[in-house]
Amino acid sequence: MRLKSRWYLPIALFTDVTGTALPVALLFRAESQPYALRSAAVAALAWLSIHTFRHRYAERPMGESRGALPVLHDWLILLGVLAVCRAAADLRHGPLLCLAALLPSLLLTLVCRKLTYRHLASARRKAQVVTRVLVIGEPSAADDVADHLAGRTDHPYIVVGIVALGAGEITSGTRLAGRMTFGSPVATSEDTRPLLATAQELQADVVMVAPGASMSGERLRRLSWALHDAGMELALAPGLVEISVKRLQTTSAAGMALLRIVPPVRRGVQPVLKSVMDRAGAALGLVFLSPLFLLIALAVRLNSAGPVFYRQERIGQAGTPFVMWKFRTMHRDADSRKAELAAVNEVEGPMFKMRRDPRVTGVGRLLRRASLDEFPQLVNVVRGDMSLVGPRPPLPEEVALYNEVEARRLAVRPGMTGLWQISGRSDLSWDETIQLDLQYVDNWSFTSDVDVMARTLRAVVDGRGAY
Repeated sequence: MRLKSRWYLPIALFTDVTGTALPVALLFRAESQPYALRSAAVAALAWLSIHTFRHRYAERPMGESRGALPVLHDWLILLGVLAVCRAAADLRHGPLLCLAALLPSLLLTLVCRKLTYRHLASARRKAQVVTRVLVIGEPSAADDVADHLAGRTDHPYIVVGIVALGAGEITSGTRLAGRMTFGSPVATSEDTRPLLATAQELQADVVMVAPGASMSGERLRRLSWALHDAGMELALAPGLVEISVKRLQTTSAAGMALLRIVPPVRRGVQPVLKSVMDRAGAALGLVFLSPLFLLIALAVRLNSAGPVFYRQERIGQAGTPFVMWKFRTMHRDADSRKAELAAVNEVEGPMFKMRRDPRVTGVGRLLRRASLDEFPQLVNVVRGDMSLVGPRPPLPEEVALYNEVEARRLAVRPGMTGLWQISGRSDLSWDETIQLDLQYVDNWSFTSDVDVMARTLRAVVDGRGAY
């Protein structure tokens, strides 16, 4: 089962049509508005047209995204298109009535896309709905590509074999499907025939070229001709990791294809918007959550002896230390007992985590599961030490063990929530945590921060990985 389920497209079309036309027709009829059925038909046609124009129904992207922002973006376009139609037709339908009638289309589309994403993710965990990949390259480079693809399940690519260029051992555990050596420095069509035969034998959908000097220039050109003539795709793995597609731009110079990578967002309007959202959101949170703060403080004080708040030194942006605030969830002697528990640490790397940490109080366990112990960090956000969204704030002893790659996570302010919060929290390994933090550091945007905060609510309610 390598193709996506056939019900994806019909269900998406049915949801978009009925979720738009039906609420408009019913609400307009209930409010005795003119042209109820025509308005419903126009709204449904506009919604379908927008999704078609933005390639939402294409087989490749269908089910690949669970994010709310693309759907919200499409819905805002729908509002704009229908507002122009309303003005052009000189209709007098109330704006609030129109907004209420179109809101179900947004919600139903979000639910439909999320269910499709879940079904697709479940199928891929069972090695279904996959794209079969044959990797070609020098052994070490091909191994790196195969290992990287095998290390995660949030993509459709399954490596079915490696064709090694030259001598060298394949250590990734992937099947060695063949080995090629070029007898002549001049590329010929004979070079591609063994590879093409191997790809057809393994029923590969894509041949992926790992970076290396052995496969470039004219050889790569002839390989693309042979594969495309056989109806197969060619993919190039440039060796870059954790680079968002939003930062990639394709262009050409002198007939040569180029891949340009835009620098991470560090200046401009987006950092200003992030700062405003951080300070304003944290200040409002402190005001509206103050009654809850009092209840939590009372519970912490009655459950165990010690202060209500726990203050701990953490390392912020550019290695600057700051004092982070939390509600106390452990007994007073927790820090002094950490050394004796080091042998039972359940996380590799410098970070310490235990699923059943004996130092955690009863109330503390509940606070951690619901992430309520993190709320005092709103004070740190208001002060500018932290952000609402960012990497996990590390301890000084963790930072002391960082290598050059891990230290890059200090390029931005740490956050109360982040990709680690919505991806498993304490269930993540050290390498997975670093990978997510680096992905955020280099690819963050204001809209992605909004999306992370929206998904954080579900992660908190779910409670997985919180201990």
